[in-house]
Amino acid sequence: MTLLVFGKSGQVARELQARAAVTALGRDEADLTNPDACAAAICKVAPSAVINAAAYTAVDQAETEEDIATVINGDAPAAMAQACADMEIPFVHISTDYVFAGDGGTPWQPGDPVAPPNAYGRSKLVGEDAVRAAGGTHAILRTSWVVSAHGKNFVKTMLRLGTERDKLTIVADQVGGPTAAGDIAEACLAIVAQLRDDPSKTGTYHFSGAPDVSWADFAREIFAQAGLSCIVEDIPTSDFPTPAKRPANSRLDCTATEAVFSIRRPDWRRSLTRILTEIEDQT
Repeated sequence: MTLLVFGKSGQVARELQARAAVTALGRDEADLTNPDACAAAICKVAPSAVINAAAYTAVDQAETEEDIATVINGDAPAAMAQACADMEIPFVHISTDYVFAGDGGTPWQPGDPVAPPNAYGRSKLVGEDAVRAAGGTHAILRTSWVVSAHGKNFVKTMLRLGTERDKLTIVADQVGGPTAAGDIAEACLAIVAQLRDDPSKTGTYHFSGAPDVSWADFAREIFAQAGLSCIVEDIPTSDFPTPAKRPANSRLDCTATEAVFSIRRPDWRRSLTRILTEIEDQT
């Protein structure tokens, strides 16, 4: 199977390349600000399946760059999905819990009403709608709180700050499932293989680490596993204002993913151990 991946240096894209023989396209090979070029790349490679692991992810910056965020997160996936539909090949698109309002305390189900609280979420929703509208075999995989040993993410930020300071104030009223990029990559590969065999599994699914946790408690576990003595003080979101509104409830109901694809929610604490080992090996 020839698997084409959009994205090369991002967290999930790097993990996909580490786990499978894929053709990964970076920005120099497939500019997501040019949706037609993305479709042309699919036609040129003529893959057996496509995974879109590329996105505009600067959540706060998107508040002032919603137009470009929408091209990258909405128009580009639309072009990819249409090309895949025309070629009758599966398309897996990674999305986010930010398409939901982020209120309440119940895990979001795939069919729940969407109401993005910020520009980033709106741009991702445009992409989701376009992927469905293309009418091809696809899986939209919503995930949350992505972390890895690569790039910029919460784990790496906490490790840096935890060595510099004795105490940190961390938001405790936002709850979700930290998800290792490596676990997302493995889920995408399993989903692609199953979609090829059974296109009826087309749909929207959720995938996140378990158990659900606050950012503050996530930080405590990072420090505990890393052997750092930094103290975490809980604060409300109101004490940490950001340009883009963050959801208080990022919990995702992943039961459909397990039922359809036999993919269970991974324990993020075990995944964190692997990430910390990888980071240590890099030094």
